[in-house]
Amino acid sequence: MSQTVDMLPLREFVRAMTALADSGADEARYLQDGAVMLANLVRQDSWLPEAFTQAGPTYRQNLLYSDPAERFCVVAFVWGPGQSTPVHDHTVWGLVGMLRGKEVSTMMIPDPAGGAMRAGRIDQLEPGQVVSVSPNLQDIHTVANALPDRTSISIHVYGGNIGMIRRHIFDAANSSRDEFVSGYSNLVMPNFWV
Repeated sequence: MSQTVDMLPLREFVRAMTALADSGADEARYLQDGAVMLANLVRQDSWLPEAFTQAGPTYRQNLLYSDPAERFCVVAFVWGPGQSTPVHDHTVWGLVGMLRGKEVSTMMIPDPAGGAMRAGRIDQLEPGQVVSVSPNLQDIHTVANALPDRTSISIHVYGGNIGMIRRHIFDAANSSRDEFVSGYSNLVMPNFWV
């Protein structure tokens, strides 16, 4: 990493999420209490090392931390101008907090008869805002950088090690789905304990 930053906010967030996991929290508590904690984390933009903020030829999914028992993970998504995801699901609860820039999430609703998916709720996230995803809510969406000329960064927290979870990617034209495992873009993780 080319710069030293104070990663205390991330360290405190991980400690708080670990305490929440240790308490036996259910999904509702993660989505409620975790959302408050994530909003506090993304309120400031100085803690993420530069190495985890660089856009690539496609969006990047950089693992920042995974709980050893895989009860949750923290991921920085880096969106270059105009970059977006395919339509996908998560199969676990998740929180998305906007750190920098602007992001648009469009819920997609499959057609049970095999027709085209239709757009549902649209969330436009600004820095500091947090939204939830869950199979118990509406879990299928596509996400895009809303800025045509700048990188955007969002911090995601999932109820598992999202890069290793079998999920689904959807064809919006016919509502069909295929399995995929996303993995991660980064080869190293930040050391926020120093």
